[in-house]
Amino acid sequence: MSLPVQFYTLLAMIGMGSLFGATLDTYQRFLKRGTRKRLIVFLNDLLFWLIQGIIIFYVLFLVNYGELRFYLFLALLCGFSAYQALFKQIYLRLLESLIRTVKAIAKMIYRTGYLLVYKPVKGLCILLITIILYIYGLLLSLVKIVWAMVEWVLKTVFMPFVWVLKKIIPESVIEFVARSRKTIAGKLKGSKNIIIKAMNFFRKKR
Repeated sequence: MSLPVQFYTLLAMIGMGSLFGATLDTYQRFLKRGTRKRLIVFLNDLLFWLIQGIIIFYVLFLVNYGELRFYLFLALLCGFSAYQALFKQIYLRLLESLIRTVKAIAKMIYRTGYLLVYKPVKGLCILLITIILYIYGLLLSLVKIVWAMVEWVLKTVFMPFVWVLKKIIPESVIEFVARSRKTIAGKLKGSKNIIIKAMNFFRKKR
């Protein structure tokens, strides 16, 4: 290697040593070893060292086509030591400030989305469901009123025929018809109770 190439390689390795120190502190800050399983920590450490080795070798390849010299390891160590002595505390403070800033921005975005998107959509859905249930209740009541009127007309018109049929039709058939009528009335009453409970539930939510 020529002297300029050696000089650039030396500076690059010193810079990579300092960068390695910063990335190591960043990695330790986010890893939180005490709260993770040993296998996860081992795999993360292995991946971290592998990535760092690839990055350093790539920079070395760009500078001097990947030629290794003993002094390059010393340059890496010097860069790492310089970071530890001069820049570590400054970098850690900047890192914590950046983390707090990102958390604050994320929290603001979440609150904005919650107030401007989630709550209006939720209120609109509740309103639509309430309207649908209310209309359903009105239609059900209207059907019951119409059915009562039809039933009254049928009773009035066909009462003589019914009286005659009772004399002709067996008692078992008459009992079956009466039971079916009670069952249908019970289901209609149950549907009305469900609608009333649902409307009260959504009113409380509002």
